[in-house]
Amino acid sequence: MSPANESVDTIGSPLQPFGEQVGRLILPKHVERPVRSILIRVAVALGCIVVTTLLVYAERDGYRDAAGDELTLLDAAYYATVTLSTTGYGDITPISDVARITNIFVITPLRFIFLIVLVGTTIELLTQRTRYDWRVRKWRRKVSGHTVVIGYGIKGRSAVEALLKSGMPKDQIAVVAHDANSASEASESGITAVQGDARREQVLEQAGIGRAAQVIIATDQDATSVLVTMMARRLAPAARIVSAARETANAEFLRESGADGVIVSADSVGRMLTLSLLSPTAGRLMQDLLETGRGIEVHEREVGPEELHLGPQDLQDSGELVLAVISKDGQVHRFNEKSVRSFYKGDRVVVIRESHNGTGGTDLADLDMG
Repeated sequence: MSPANESVDTIGSPLQPFGEQVGRLILPKHVERPVRSILIRVAVALGCIVVTTLLVYAERDGYRDAAGDELTLLDAAYYATVTLSTTGYGDITPISDVARITNIFVITPLRFIFLIVLVGTTIELLTQRTRYDWRVRKWRRKVSGHTVVIGYGIKGRSAVEALLKSGMPKDQIAVVAHDANSASEASESGITAVQGDARREQVLEQAGIGRAAQVIIATDQDATSVLVTMMARRLAPAARIVSAARETANAEFLRESGADGVIVSADSVGRMLTLSLLSPTAGRLMQDLLETGRGIEVHEREVGPEELHLGPQDLQDSGELVLAVISKDGQVHRFNEKSVRSFYKGDRVVVIRESHNGTGGTDLADLDMG
């Protein structure tokens, strides 16, 4: 049983029967209150009817009923309804000058308001779907090089939060969530979401996985993660795929399935607990590195033109500690190898630096890798 605040995304549920809808794309939307909007419109329409009814009843002597009877309150409400809706049966008519002037200058504007509310609501309901379909087609046509996060439980939400704090725009993230609540939550926060079973190829295609640059797999069961990883690798052969695993024994299965990186959640937490116990300072440093947006952070970037022919030690003097240098041909040189004495065009560096998005945490000056 998963925790109460962990959504069960693509976890353990049976595959849907063929022929049923297997995925629903939910684009980001502005927070709105449709019930409140409808209630306001109903109130306006009823208000028009009530005002017209009272006016007609107050001037009932100026109206003639085809049956010759005196107008009752029910007759006034009936006249207001058929008049405002432009039905106009003609069995009750204004005969006095005052009643006719009231119809011209008061009841006619109320009729316009009534019709605008009625027709406007109908047109909006009819065009809403068309407008939404157009947005969906536009998103599918333009989305490319984005990040797909599969699973929107605790791990998935944390991954999205870290991506946003790292500076990634919301329109470059798509979430695949199994349940409607998680998909709606992502959509309301400005993230494009797909509700469906990620074990279905059509669901992943709805998220544009074939044109994605990165894929994060954060489901809650390793068996599901292996299946989704295999499918994601087949649909997005060029994307970088990182998957979460609950147990170390399953990490190798995920790598063989196509994952470029595997994070074992249980082992990682265990190591962090032990590190914080045996070496509180080291534990605090690692916690700072893991918390995006505060203290210090690990960052990968390309070497700038002004840094060519400088060395890792020179960057330390400018406030960055070099963990590794990635040469143009893809070779990784770690800081302890000390095999890189100067940078060249096309090199990339992995550095520890002070976070640009937050305050607090460990000061970079506390670290020394010299």
